[in-house]
Amino acid sequence: MSGQVVSIATGEVLQIPMSDPDLTLEDVVAVEQVLRGAQLGQGALVEELEQAFAAQCGRARGVAASSAAMALVMVLTAKGIGPGDEVILSAHSFHELGHAVLRCGATPVFADIDYWSGCLSAKKSADKVTSRTRAILAGNTCGHPADWPGLRALADAHGLFLIEDSSEAIGSRHKQGVVGSFGDVALFDFAQPGVIACGEGGIALTDDTQLAMALRRLRSRTLSDRASVSAGVDAPFGAPMGAMVAALALAQLRRLDVLLERRRGVQAMYDGFMQSFEGIKPPYISPDVEEVHWFLYTVHLGTRFTKGSRDAILEDMRTEGVEAHAYSSPLHLQRAYRALGWTRGDLFVTEKVADRAVVLPFHAHLSPEQIAFMVARLKDASINAGAGAAIY
Repeated sequence: MSGQVVSIATGEVLQIPMSDPDLTLEDVVAVEQVLRGAQLGQGALVEELEQAFAAQCGRARGVAASSAAMALVMVLTAKGIGPGDEVILSAHSFHELGHAVLRCGATPVFADIDYWSGCLSAKKSADKVTSRTRAILAGNTCGHPADWPGLRALADAHGLFLIEDSSEAIGSRHKQGVVGSFGDVALFDFAQPGVIACGEGGIALTDDTQLAMALRRLRSRTLSDRASVSAGVDAPFGAPMGAMVAALALAQLRRLDVLLERRRGVQAMYDGFMQSFEGIKPPYISPDVEEVHWFLYTVHLGTRFTKGSRDAILEDMRTEGVEAHAYSSPLHLQRAYRALGWTRGDLFVTEKVADRAVVLPFHAHLSPEQIAFMVARLKDASINAGAGAAIY
């Protein structure tokens, strides 16, 4: 039916969707210019995006790809990480990157998270290092920067490759620098519901020229490869970024400050309405963090709520036409990882946080009335599910 808004996750008809890209006529014109040109595939626009995004994060090189997950597959392949190797990571993170580790044949080794930030704990990661460990994959969870000084020190102490997942954190800043500037390589994704939303696409940033060259060889063949004696050095994955995605990402990157400020205004409205909501954990920002741009608006319910009552709240919200979801379903409890021996109880903090986390729609098109409605419905649903207490 015309005019209906449908969930990108479930296909349900919604009144208030989780994500609604903040697009303008400039974005339409940028894509139209590509369609009117002669190059739809990888080309000059992709290179322009790589340079501009790398500069935004203070990095020397950028390599665009079809997604952050494919960029990680290329990174692991370039570093020779695969069967017999271990990668330490969080189970409370951007799932596609965890899946990429598994698909490369390496063994995912989950470490628990910091209770307050939700990010991979450097201290708990140290307990997971073995002679087989090759890399640490840490994310800026839901926009909050991780403990990068601690993670860097751990990686350096054991000679490990440090991978920074900034898929959920464009624009956030640790006191030591902007996200994307910490890992040996940093990954960003341009799918919804991120601030730069292109439907697909991702980028890897690094200061390592040799790594960047290897990533480009692994990404895809170019027309010039047909006459190159080195065309067969690496078997590429065929994961390039097209010109339309690059044009859309560039248009949004140029007005990134505006996009972030509009989302910050929505966050402020949420925070205001949430002040009277007893039994929730307020948004936390570490004293080591300068700026957080949230990926989604996350509500942490009290410890008296069970996973079942959290799920009942989500069902009540969807009945009201609000797209609300759990954040997250921990990786180590999913079937592919249970087969590796992981089970409930292995990651106490991850499970405690994930069982009580609710994410609400978060985008620039939300009105004060819609936010007030969602918070009121959330309160009603929580009363129906059972009283909560703040989780400190």
